[in-house]
Amino acid sequence: MDVMTGDEMIAVPPGQVTLSDRRTQRSWSVELAAYRIGAVPVTQAWYAEVTGERPSAAGGDRLPVESVSWWDAVRFCNSLSRDAGLTPAYHVGADDDGVEWDTSADGYRLPTEAEWEYACRAGTAGPQYAPLDEIAWYRDNSQERVHPVGGKLPNAWGAHDMLGNVWDWCWDVYDAEVYGSYRVLRGGGWFDEHWSCRASARRRSHPTFRVDDVGFRVARSVA
Repeated sequence: MDVMTGDEMIAVPPGQVTLSDRRTQRSWSVELAAYRIGAVPVTQAWYAEVTGERPSAAGGDRLPVESVSWWDAVRFCNSLSRDAGLTPAYHVGADDDGVEWDTSADGYRLPTEAEWEYACRAGTAGPQYAPLDEIAWYRDNSQERVHPVGGKLPNAWGAHDMLGNVWDWCWDVYDAEVYGSYRVLRGGGWFDEHWSCRASARRRSHPTFRVDDVGFRVARSVA
C-alpha cells in the first residue's frame, strides 16, 4: 500500500442518498452533485502545516488530527483554501458568532452529512461497505488507540477510514429545535463498538467540543 500523506482527494459522482435517524424514526433523500472528498481524515502533519498547531492527544504525523472542534475544522478549511489560492467556503462572524457557507466558492469545506454517507457507502446498501475488521479501527481491534490513516482497506471509491479511527465532523446542524447549534458527527471512532461504526449512524456534538476520537476530512465542490 502506498503511504498516504493525508491530502489526497477522491472524485465522487453525482447521485442520491437516503439518510435516516433512529432517534426520530425519520428518513429523507438528498440529491447530490459531483464533489470531491478527502481519501482519508486530515492528518496531524497536514493540520500542522496549515495551522502551525498540533492539538492531538496522541502524537504522530500520519495519525488523524483529533481533539479539534467543528470551529477548528472550519478555520482549517478556510486557511487551506487561502493557501491554495481558492475562495474560502466560509464567512465567519466576529468572535465566531456565526458562519455562512458560500456554496459558490471553490475552496475546501466540510462535507455535508449526505455527502459523507454517500461517499462512505460507495454504492453499497448495508451498514458497512465491507467486513468491519478489514476497513475500520474500532473497539474490538484498535487496542483503544488511534491509528495511522489508510491502514485499512478502502471502499470501492478509494476512501479509507470512513468508519472507525476518528469520527468526522460534518457541516450540518443535527437538530436545531432540540439541540441548538450541535453539529453532526459521522463514522464512529477507535473507542466505539461495532454498532456505532455504520454508514447510517449519526452522532451530535457542540461545535466547540474537542475529544480524542473526533477529527474531520475535507471536501470541495466541483464546478
